[in-house]
This record gives sequence, C-alpha cells and structure tokens, in this order.
Amino acid sequence: MELRHLRGFVVVARSGTVTEAANMLGLAPASVSEQIRRLEGTLGVALFERTPRGMRLTEAGTRLLDRAQGLLDHADEVRRAVTERRQRVRVGALEMLAAARLPSVVRRLAERRPDIDLEVTSLPRQLLFAELAGGGLDAGLLLDSGLRVGALGFATPPDLDYLDVDEVSLILVTAPGHADRTLLVTAPECSARLAVDRVIGPEVPRRELPSVATVREWTRQGLGMAMLPDFVVEADLASGALVALDVAAPTLALRLVWTRGREEPLRDVLYAMSA
Repeated sequence: MELRHLRGFVVVARSGTVTEAANMLGLAPASVSEQIRRLEGTLGVALFERTPRGMRLTEAGTRLLDRAQGLLDHADEVRRAVTERRQRVRVGALEMLAAARLPSVVRRLAERRPDIDLEVTSLPRQLLFAELAGGGLDAGLLLDSGLRVGALGFATPPDLDYLDVDEVSLILVTAPGHADRTLLVTAPECSARLAVDRVIGPEVPRRELPSVATVREWTRQGLGMAMLPDFVVEADLASGALVALDVAAPTLALRLVWTRGREEPLRDVLYAMSA
C-alpha cells in the first residue's frame, strides 16, 4: 500500500464523496478515484460502494478505516524520528476561542512537551469540520452542549470524538442605564445564537449582526441587549461598561473534538487542555 493512496482513502471515507475529498486534498477528482482503484487493486477487495449519493464504505472498507489513520500517524512518527523534525499538532478554533482560551493551553503544552509545536488556525465551524475530515487539522475547539458532538443543533461529520475541557456561562448583558430590549444576536449557525434561541422566545425582537465582537460593541453602545459567553464580557462587567441582567442563561461546554482513532498523537494536547 502506498501512503498517498491510504491518505486519499481516509479523506474519501470521511467526506463521503470523491469530489469533496479532491477539494480537501488539492487534487483532481480523477486522481483521487485512481488512488482508490489502485488501493482496492492492491488489497483485492472493494472498499466502497459507489452510489448516486456518494461513496459508502463496504465492510472491508470499514475495517481498513479503523486502522488506516493509525498507519498514517505511525508513518509520520517514523518520518519525524528519522529526520529529527519536531511534532506539529494543528488545532482549529473559532476566533474568539483562539484568542481567549488557547494561550493558556499553549503555555501548558510548552511546559509539558517543549518538542511539540501547536499550530492554531481560526476557522468558522463548518470549515473546521471540513479540515478535520480532510486531515488538515488534528483537533478543533468549539462550543456545544449535550452528550454528543452537535447536540446543540448543528450538523457534524461522522466519527467525531470529544473531550469537554471547561464550562462557559452565557450572560445576558446591556449597557448601564439603557432600556432598549432589542436582542442583538449573531448568525443562526453560531453556537451562542443556537443557545440563545432555546431560552429566549421569538416574541423578543432581534437584530442580527456579523460577529460576537460586533454584538458586544453594539451592546456597549446601548443599542440593545445580548447573551454572550462569560469570557467575552468579563472585562466589561468588571469595569462597569456592561451590566448583567437577572435572567437564567444556559451553560455551554468548551469542547475539543477530533476524528475517532486520533487519541494517541493528541494525548499531550488533551492533557494540556484538561489540566
């Protein structure tokens, strides 16, 4: 088996289509299809059922997927040992989480494993999932709730595992002395917005804004109220620029997600996250 064929197989299995896998790998769809055909020829088994809706793993393909990522990770480990190249772990996160929550993780990881480079990429959630599926990221950090990834109400790729590393409280805030009860919100797919819509009914008027930072600033300017994560508004609450309203608000999980089977190369990052 060639490693590039094995990598192509993994990306097709996780994305579900040759076209999407080709986009993730930066290859032509015909090249990815050829990689799959060569791998099937080498093994002498069919790895996929070709259907109008995409590529569905056969029983043999499922067995290979359970082992393929481990083979690729081992090959990377051997390559690093031979070349003395440092290990790189790539974590994607929403911009506000990358700014507020990842610096402490970087410090803890540097103390525990100074030989590992943690590369942080800021991405919206769906691009983060696409990079996880394509192998461009090792793990992602997001806000969620419940006992499965996506229980808050967003779609996820298959075979994701997770670790909840912290709790994030949402707080309903407004500028002191302002009575505008328009609810300032982010886009419908945002985790904070999904949580807000669960607890505040549609009878409260909403104004949609492009980002959490914009919602926070408009709230500071007295243009409405907003339910925002605690780490976004803690400095404003301490300074008096915002005040908290006495309303019960949900708590979200700060959740690290990764493709099932990648725990070994992520072990030290998981430890740093949960410390």
